[in-house]
Amino acid sequence: MDTLNFIEKIKSGEIDIVEHTEKILEECRQINKEYGYLNTISENLALGQAKEIKKQLKSKDKKIKNKKLLGIAVSVKDAICVKDVETTAGSKILRGYKPLFDAFVIQRIKEEGGMIIGKTSQDEFGFGTFSINSAFGIPKNPFDRERSCGGSSGGAAGLSQKLKNHIALGESTGGSIATPSSFCGVYGLCPTYGRVSRHGLIDFSNSMDKIGPIGKTIEDVALLMDIIAGHDKNDSTSLNAKSEDYEKYLKKPIKGMKIGIIKEAFGQGVEREVEKNVYNGIEELEEEGAKAEEISLELPIKYGIPTYYMIATSEASTNLAKYCGMRYGASEKLEGSFNEYFTKVRSNNFGEEAKRRIILGTFARMAGYRDAFYLKAAKVRTLMINEYKKAFKKFDALVSPTSPMLPPKFSEIEKLTPLQHYLADVMTVSPNVAGLPHLNVPVGFEKNLPVGMLLIADHLQEGKLIQLGSAVEKGK
Repeated sequence: MDTLNFIEKIKSGEIDIVEHTEKILEECRQINKEYGYLNTISENLALGQAKEIKKQLKSKDKKIKNKKLLGIAVSVKDAICVKDVETTAGSKILRGYKPLFDAFVIQRIKEEGGMIIGKTSQDEFGFGTFSINSAFGIPKNPFDRERSCGGSSGGAAGLSQKLKNHIALGESTGGSIATPSSFCGVYGLCPTYGRVSRHGLIDFSNSMDKIGPIGKTIEDVALLMDIIAGHDKNDSTSLNAKSEDYEKYLKKPIKGMKIGIIKEAFGQGVEREVEKNVYNGIEELEEEGAKAEEISLELPIKYGIPTYYMIATSEASTNLAKYCGMRYGASEKLEGSFNEYFTKVRSNNFGEEAKRRIILGTFARMAGYRDAFYLKAAKVRTLMINEYKKAFKKFDALVSPTSPMLPPKFSEIEKLTPLQHYLADVMTVSPNVAGLPHLNVPVGFEKNLPVGMLLIADHLQEGKLIQLGSAVEKGK
């Protein structure tokens, strides 16, 4: 049953909202035993919301019938604050932290009748490509439990593949929506930086963090974008841009749209099976009337990884400085000097990858190195944006594989060096650095594993991505 039909059945009373919610929560518990997608199942919150909706439906409250997400289960990446629900960002250092407020996006979802069913597993603070860096267990790929879900929104993408009548809230800094969506065979939209408020998001990199929807269908993604996009006075980076009706782009013809195939994103380093399926996806767009041609974008592909990791680690180093065990989350016995106490808290509760990124970022920000590293990376970012902008004068969207590889086995990931982990993000870091909206579109299967195609558009052109993604979905 598609999402809109389900909502209508909730409104008419054909589906009892409380009974349905109980079933969803039980299904989540069963899925979680096998796949580990949820750090927390927020049973009391979801059932409380369901009972309130049922009460309003019985009272014939006209306002309830206008709610766009009525009865839809929404999971939330564990870096996004939900009032009174443990929110850890996948880190031991935030164990036990229950926010006193809802993030802006959670407020919007609740207002529209969406039910918060739990917090999904992720790499600690978003630090990872494969969702193996969480302090609370590793989510498993829905098609093969020996393989990765992708990261860092691995739990969100995996649950989206497994659970019906559900949409997930993910978050991306360098590919954390698109990559897990590719590995799990679902749609994932990372919006323009500032299009969705970051108020209530636990920071990784302030200049690149973005909240976005992950869903089994492009319709689900468009529906949730309609609700979470918009200006927020509590977020200084929130864009005061005109609101869009993203659902109007669904099934809209794409005849005449121009697609740029990024030449450098194919060939060496990209698995043959991935390349083949992405070209199949491009052919589907052409069959629907789009025109595709090759374009060279050397700078974003060549310099995306170093630029991203220089900026991201520097900002992460600053953001993680506040976790000291004094205000919330993990703490230790209060003894010794300030430095001794803080060192003990942070050494015992940050994971290996978090420590690595703090050290790298702190070094890059030190006196004498900031100009050579961080500021230079910021200048390269501007050059990358300019190159993309030049391309968008000719093309409506750009295309590449989302990931150069099929979902790898955990045994294969163990053999990779940290640098090899970072290089796996080669396709997704550049649009994130440039703050550009991008969408993972499932385009096929190889060895029973999904392959994703990445569509990138100009700033605030999420509608075009939904339009193109809808055309591929239609062609299947």
